[in-house]
Amino acid sequence: MNNKEHWEKVYDTKQPNEVSWTQAVPHASIALIKNSHLPKDAAIIDIGGGDSHLVDYLLKEGFTDISVLDISSKAIERAQKRLGDKANKVTWIVSDILDFVPTKKYDCWHDRAAFHFLTKEDDIEYYKDLVAVSVLKTLIIGTFSDHGPKKCSGLEVSQYNPESLYQVFGNCFNLEESIIEDHETPFNTLQNFVFCRMQKN
Repeated sequence: MNNKEHWEKVYDTKQPNEVSWTQAVPHASIALIKNSHLPKDAAIIDIGGGDSHLVDYLLKEGFTDISVLDISSKAIERAQKRLGDKANKVTWIVSDILDFVPTKKYDCWHDRAAFHFLTKEDDIEYYKDLVAVSVLKTLIIGTFSDHGPKKCSGLEVSQYNPESLYQVFGNCFNLEESIIEDHETPFNTLQNFVFCRMQKN
């Protein structure tokens, strides 16, 4: 089973309360986006956004140029159904991040828990290069920390701390702030995350 088949099956067979990454309110992401002081017409993309509620917050705050990318069409269909008519205000992109060819540049690139699924050095380098040419201002990355899980949804992940995340992206970005967060899953377990907000050099 390839990556796309894996995630389509997950979203086709499990409800939000049956997957560990579900968040009613993505507090860390919201805080870091607020701290970025972006104008309402800033181009924002949520990588691996799936059926995350971050897009709901961005729409509520009045952002007008929002894109959500996910490998799973099922995940995006869920988000669209939840948003109803508001979904028409969002650009939806079904793609593996390693196949993504942006047609525009983004003021803010947000990724909670997609980047850490890249475990091969070549894939991490590809992502780093993609971000370098696609992001104009702000990069927000959230991954499992080095105290977090080593797997998610049965897949291996890469763990990070603020220093190691900065080491990946520091050639083009300055580290502005980091947040360590214990995410409480729907199963009442805790997953330790690290979030970093970086600004383009």
